[in-house]
Amino acid sequence: MTRKSGGVGRSTIRDVAARAGVSASTVSRVLGGVYPVSAAARTRVLRAVREMDYVADARAKAIAGAGTPALAFVLEDITGPAFAHMARGVEREAARLGHLCLVCSTDGDPRHELEFIEMMRAQRAAAVILVGGAADTPAYRERTRRIADSLASAGSRLVLCGRPPLDPGAPVTVIEYDNEGGAHALVTHVLAQGHRRVLFLGGEPDHSTAQGRERGYLAAHRARGLEPDPELLLHGDFTRDCGHRLMRGALEQGLEFTAVVAATDVVAAGALTALHETGLRVPGDVSLAGYDDVPFARDLHPALTTVHVPYEELGRLAVGTALGHGAESADVHLLLGTHVVVRDSVAVVGG
Repeated sequence: MTRKSGGVGRSTIRDVAARAGVSASTVSRVLGGVYPVSAAARTRVLRAVREMDYVADARAKAIAGAGTPALAFVLEDITGPAFAHMARGVEREAARLGHLCLVCSTDGDPRHELEFIEMMRAQRAAAVILVGGAADTPAYRERTRRIADSLASAGSRLVLCGRPPLDPGAPVTVIEYDNEGGAHALVTHVLAQGHRRVLFLGGEPDHSTAQGRERGYLAAHRARGLEPDPELLLHGDFTRDCGHRLMRGALEQGLEFTAVVAATDVVAAGALTALHETGLRVPGDVSLAGYDDVPFARDLHPALTTVHVPYEELGRLAVGTALGHGAESADVHLLLGTHVVVRDSVAVVGG
């Protein structure tokens, strides 16, 4: 807590002004750094700021856009381990480049997201980073294009990180990874172990991330001349409870499969619990794979075969690339690769 030099109460801009022998408006100009102030007055103000430990108010002015530039990281659920690692990449790169990083968790409420973006626009944030998949519809493209244009008009840059890209020419930076390619490689690995009935625990049917991973699942089968049974494609969301529920439902329905590919490691964790609860061994009875390679994947029993996504690098690139392009420059699109991490949860059929 910031206190007066006497040790009682919170220092105000008037306290600093009195200590420096200047007006409060002069203190504001020095801290804002946008108006000319004499060298002598600036020295006295900065000395008073240090002596009175006037840090909190200076930071508030920076957040308001008068000092250190800010950028915003907007996501649906900050508790998700994959997004948490992306947030770390964003924060570290922002700090390295001298920017404040503000985080907004929307809980999937588009109105909350838009209100926060408007606040960032008003404060002239250097960039607004929107994270996570979405339904790629004409309404989504129109709404997001309006956001991109609005931010650009205020000198800000919109970054779509893992979200569907816009039509060419939009003032936006797109950073994504190869969802479909990662799933294709993973399912190809599972099929190479002799599995022919592979249960897929997918996400919401209109979710762009879920769609990419499902396309990879289907393409890997067809590349080997196989047509997957539609009954083996299940849909839900990317939560642990959904993985548990879908897995229990598949077992109760008597679906026949020798392997399970989950759309995320979190879903795979729920499925693993359901398999253990019914006495099935992984990979002895059923093989299991996930997607994301979040840290706990290696600590499951058995350690989970999965697809590594460079989430922290995505966060760093989102910041560095956005700040390296003017707000009104045309779209910038980067695609990062993924790769399969083979651990202990997938085995050869009959092995």
